[in-house]
Amino acid sequence: MAQDNKMMIRISEIEIDSVYLHEYIHILQVESKASVQKEPGVIAIFPMYQKESPTQIRILEIYANQAAYEDHIKSPHFQAYKSGTLKMVKSLKLIDMNCIDPETMEELFRKLNQ
Repeated sequence: MAQDNKMMIRISEIEIDSVYLHEYIHILQVESKASVQKEPGVIAIFPMYQKESPTQIRILEIYANQAAYEDHIKSPHFQAYKSGTLKMVKSLKLIDMNCIDPETMEELFRKLNQ
């Protein structure tokens, strides 16, 4: 998995309007769970928020490759998330990343399964 140099890793930085925070989190939970369960090319969709600023959402996204990402953004659950949260998002920044140590990443996922 992680040894594949074509793996796509991204961090999404999202700011949510506080009025919609609870609704946004619910929609995001549904989408991230569906993505990991239903899409073999989605390795991880790991949403988080900043402790001191809960409207600041970060999502670690890991896909097997670019094609898996393209399939993901066409999926019904992602399309429902995107259209359902447009009015909630104040800002969105997508940051593409490269893995420094793929062997350790494999160990991390192995530990999660123990």
